[in-house]
Amino acid sequence: MTTLIDREKLMASVAISVEGGARRSAACAAIHLQLRTLERWEGQTIGDKRSIIEKEPANKLTAAERSAVLKLCCSDEFQDMTPNEIVPKMAETGRFIASEATFYRVLKAEGMVKKSSSRQTSRRKKPTALTASGPCQVWSWDITYLRSPVKGLYYYLYLIQDVWSRAIVGWAVHETESADLAAELMKKISAEMDIRDIKLHADNGGPMKGAVMLATLQRLGVIPSFSRPSVSNDNPYSESLFKTLKYCASYPDYFASIEQAREWVAGFVSWYNYEHLHSGIKFVTPMQRHRGEDVAILERRKLTYQKAREKNPIRWGGGIRNWTRQGEVVLNPAASEALKMDVAC
Repeated sequence: MTTLIDREKLMASVAISVEGGARRSAACAAIHLQLRTLERWEGQTIGDKRSIIEKEPANKLTAAERSAVLKLCCSDEFQDMTPNEIVPKMAETGRFIASEATFYRVLKAEGMVKKSSSRQTSRRKKPTALTASGPCQVWSWDITYLRSPVKGLYYYLYLIQDVWSRAIVGWAVHETESADLAAELMKKISAEMDIRDIKLHADNGGPMKGAVMLATLQRLGVIPSFSRPSVSNDNPYSESLFKTLKYCASYPDYFASIEQAREWVAGFVSWYNYEHLHSGIKFVTPMQRHRGEDVAILERRKLTYQKAREKNPIRWGGGIRNWTRQGEVVLNPAASEALKMDVAC
């Protein structure tokens, strides 16, 4: 983009050449400048009387604000968070610097933003939709592998998640995957809480549909639900959770022992449930939502945004961000509802 100073230099160069006897068009061509552009700058184009002086947008961040954005994003406290997490977190303390979109623009200008890959969807008919309006109504579970020191051998992580709150309600790490071990995990959870009438969704793997597991679910009063064969999109909450787990900065290349794997998973579950600001639930932690603490948190953020808008309304093109708590969560919704769904971790 040509600045005002650059324009003045180019215009002066043309003027000197013309004074020396050169034609305006030739002088412009010599410095790779269109004659029409020069005339527009000079305000001489017929019907075009615009000033060559470009005004700074009234809502543009000041240098100090821009510096504050970069300093905040690079701080020890927020360097591992996205703008979508940082802005709500700051709003809880009553501080608002700029919107998430502005944060991203500043970071992009500094080359600090990476593009994410798009998701593919299946054309086959989805399974029956499951709706949760509160915790402990619909759960999702799956098994993923954890690499061991021996090539080709793995430890297996069993994870059960509450779809409404995204909280991890149960987990286990074993050397094999089986319906028996899955059933044992469900029994353990049942001993700790009332899980009768909960709908438990899983994929079509052997441990999920094994006779022992199904018999255990029936005895506990849990209603099973299954994805389509070979379609991971039917179990998006568990898949998203596994992605968060394996992209965690502390996730090791391999686990030296099953004891180390269990210790690491225990730490991850604690962080995920009590510290992780989940994008799918308005950037509160899963346990804050599970316990109902998110209601007050979201209200504080709403008030902070309202005050920020009142203080500098020119920076707000419309209303403030929607901090309304999501009432219902639908697993495998119909196509029209799927567009509204946010399961990202």
